[in-house]
Amino acid sequence: NNAMAESRVQKSLLNAKVNLLFYVLTLVLAFFSRKIFLDCLGADFVGLSGTLQNLLAFLNLAELGVGAAIGYVLYKPLFDRDEHRICEIISVFGFLYRRIGLIILALGLLLACFLPLIFPKTGFETGVVYAVYSAFLASSLIGYFCNYKQTLLGADQRNYVVTAYFQSAAIVKTLIQMACALHTGSYYLWAAIELAFGIIYSFILNWKVNQTYPWLKSDVRQGRSLLRQYPIVVRKAKQLFVHQVAGMARYQILPVLAYAYTSLQVVAFYGNYTLIIDKVSIFISNLLGSTGAGVGNLIAEGDTKRILSVYWELLTLRYFIAGTVVYLLHALIDPFISIWLGSQYLLDNAILMVILFSTFVGMTRGVTEQFNYGYGLFHDTWAPLVTMIITLSVAVCCGARYGLLGVLFGDIASSATIICVWKPCLLFREGIRKSVFVYWRYIARLLAAMGIAWGCSAAAMTCLRLSFSPTTYLEWLWLAVSHGSVFIILFALVLAGFCPTASIHLIKRLTGKHV
Repeated sequence: NNAMAESRVQKSLLNAKVNLLFYVLTLVLAFFSRKIFLDCLGADFVGLSGTLQNLLAFLNLAELGVGAAIGYVLYKPLFDRDEHRICEIISVFGFLYRRIGLIILALGLLLACFLPLIFPKTGFETGVVYAVYSAFLASSLIGYFCNYKQTLLGADQRNYVVTAYFQSAAIVKTLIQMACALHTGSYYLWAAIELAFGIIYSFILNWKVNQTYPWLKSDVRQGRSLLRQYPIVVRKAKQLFVHQVAGMARYQILPVLAYAYTSLQVVAFYGNYTLIIDKVSIFISNLLGSTGAGVGNLIAEGDTKRILSVYWELLTLRYFIAGTVVYLLHALIDPFISIWLGSQYLLDNAILMVILFSTFVGMTRGVTEQFNYGYGLFHDTWAPLVTMIITLSVAVCCGARYGLLGVLFGDIASSATIICVWKPCLLFREGIRKSVFVYWRYIARLLAAMGIAWGCSAAAMTCLRLSFSPTTYLEWLWLAVSHGSVFIILFALVLAGFCPTASIHLIKRLTGKHV
């Protein structure tokens, strides 16, 4: 068990390191590539390609959550090293993904008929629009017809392989597209490179899967008959589909409501804040999301005591990171925007606090989500629908009275009920099978530790005369280092006192020592 736990930690850390590395690389590259594409290909072309990708994202809803369902079903046979069963599950997955690929192909061809109506006045030849659309559609379809085996890598905690190959191919592709844009400015060449690298990535990834699992012999043609042996796949996929659609609808409609009840100027101000916070949130998600498959493997092991211990450790880590991020955002985001854009772009502090609450919930909810996923607890299909209804109802009612603040209240209302209350209840009642009051007592300690650290840090910064309004980026950086150092030290000390067992175990795991 110790060896397995150590392997899980090592794989999770490796996934996190690879995600972090490629996050930084792609972030830097995105900054330069966007500038070159705007200058050489034009803002209209960048807007066209982005819009086409968004249209295809809706078509991919036809995936129905099958990939996530297969990942869950693979945890147990991977733990048991049941190669025969793994081959059968991948065969079923291949069959389902082929069917989904055909549906997306049909929908894609149907959508293609309406492209001239969707883009009536782009200033481009019709051939350019269809060339870019075809490249994106074909690259997406390759994933359904050829790359379905990569789900095995994710379920086996080897997602770093997928990330490394996919992101490496994306970086090389972007660099070549940048060079071609600079020298030729050809839209058709840009689209051709997009498609070519989709094909190249598929070949490389399948080669790596075959090398990693030489025993993997999947037969898509047998998938139809084998599907009857795995009805759980279809059942879980249907449940996950409801979660996905409701979640997408919730996050897509909120910005529209913000515009409906405010002005373009306020929406632009809000966008400045979310641009910064979203980048930070994605970074944290990439850093911590790598433990998902490890949690599934741990649950397949079936040791409830160890499962609960790891849950407390991951929860403590999430609260430490999320608490630190939210504290620093509260102290630093307004000064940064003042230096970057000017003080006239600042939002009211009440709006900032609501945004930070949603950010904190978004960062801390991941642990419970991972464990619910590991246990296969997707049957609460009413929950995402109720979440969406609460969000939209409160946003509409309060938005008419309080503007942007009221719209954001919708997100808080659903977060404080379904996400913060129901999801942990579901996990402890049907997964861990312990009283949920154990969870609430632990959460109370984490929040108390965070509150004490927050208050002491604010007092310390005032006493040390480090609370000031920076006017340059260098002064802002000094303020960030000061706030970060004081809060991290105080929060770590208070957490060690309030949650000593989880804190000690977490430190030992992260430093590679036996627990």
